Parts: sequence; structure tokens; C-alpha cells
Amino acid sequence: MDILSIAGLALALCSILLGQLLEGGHISSIIQPTAFLIVIGGTTGAAMLQYPLSTFLRSLRLLPWVVRPPEVDPQRQIRFILQCSEIARRNGLLALEALIDDIEDPFTRRGLQMLVDGADPAKIRASLEHEIGTLEHRDGQAAKVFESAGGYAPTIGILGAVLGLIHVMENLANPAKLGSGIAVAFVSTIYGVGSANLFFLPVANKLKSIVHQKSKLQELIVDGLVAIAEGENPRMIEGRLQGYFAP
Repeated sequence: MDILSIAGLALALCSILLGQLLEGGHISSIIQPTAFLIVIGGTTGAAMLQYPLSTFLRSLRLLPWVVRPPEVDPQRQIRFILQCSEIARRNGLLALEALIDDIEDPFTRRGLQMLVDGADPAKIRASLEHEIGTLEHRDGQAAKVFESAGGYAPTIGILGAVLGLIHVMENLANPAKLGSGIAVAFVSTIYGVGSANLFFLPVANKLKSIVHQKSKLQELIVDGLVAIAEGENPRMIEGRLQGYFAP
């Protein structure tokens, strides 16, 4: 679990709410269902309009990555590549077939299967790099759904403010109804700017970072498998792969 993401969101929200209290305000004054409906509903609808259904649904599946990102453990993968290299040097590439069924990652399993089948190193690299590009583009587009929402939310917030002011102007003769219209106007702006800068944009950047890390790990795997196919020395392979995630 990514504690930093949870702590960052909690710190941001608590700071804003505490600031509201220190200024003598009340938390209930910024809880406005109408403003929430306008901003979040409008922003979600705009994002749905911009992207195809598959991309939008993929963005929802990626959202849990913010707090539970997929494991990116380069050292474990390097150890696995070196293990495969040692086995291939001692017993040949066909000996690696016994490892395939125990591999959970579909990408690594396909790469190792191609290696066992005796595919040309250049074809292994081309095929796996094409898959990396496809996966990175798919998940990158999904992350951009939240980035787009972060761009729409402040504008939808202004739209909510204008709607609130229209409500105020329509009820100038009835002071009892002015308060709710003014509340919608100001709180809509808060929701729009707040949701963009505290949720949508940080989530988009977090997901893009995770997608990039996953792609780097897959590139490491490709480099290692191709090096095995070319018969390189395990120590040389290790030195090359360690450079992918050097501090």
C-alpha cells in the first residue's frame, strides 16, 4: 500500500478544513450537495464525452493503483533473469521451459516462451517492445482521463458559480432564498479548483509515473531475455540490467 498517497490527500484536506475552522468558519458551510453535483457530475460527463468507453473504464480500473500500485521490483526480476541465464548456459534454452508455468506475469511468460521456442533475438525484442508500447499507450491514455478531468473541473466550478448567481438574481425580491444561491456560487468554485488540484491532477500524475515504472521494468525484462538468447555472460547481463533503476 502506498502510504504517501493516503497521507498526502489527508494532509491536504485536513489543512484546508483546519484553515476554515481557524478563520472562524464552519465545515458545514462548505458541504453543499448541489455544488458537488454540478462540479463532479459535470466534470465526469465531460471526461466521458472525450474518451471512448474502453479508455474510461480502464481509468477506473487503474484508480486503485494510487493506493495499491502494482509491484515493481527490479532486483527480483534481475535475479530471475540471472537464474534463467545460468540454466541456459548449463543446460540449454529448452531447460527454461520448466520455469514457464510458475511465472505469474503474462508479459514475462510470453517472452520466456519465445526464448524457449528459439525465436531470433531481434524478433523477441521487436515483438515485446511492440507490446510494451501498446500497454504503455493504453494505460497512459487511461491516466489522461483524470488529467482531462483536472482541466475541466475548475471551469465547471465557474459554471456552478454562475448558476448560483443566476439563482440569486432571480430571487432578489426574496432575501430568504439568497443565501442558498450564494452558497452554491462560492462552494462550486471551491469544489472545482479543489477537486482538480487535490485529486484529479495528482492522481493523473501518479498513474503516469506508475505506468512509466512498469514500462521500464518490462524493458529490463526484454533486455535480459534478448541477452540470454544472444548467449551473453550472466555477469555482463547483471551489470547492464542494474543500470535501469540505478539510484
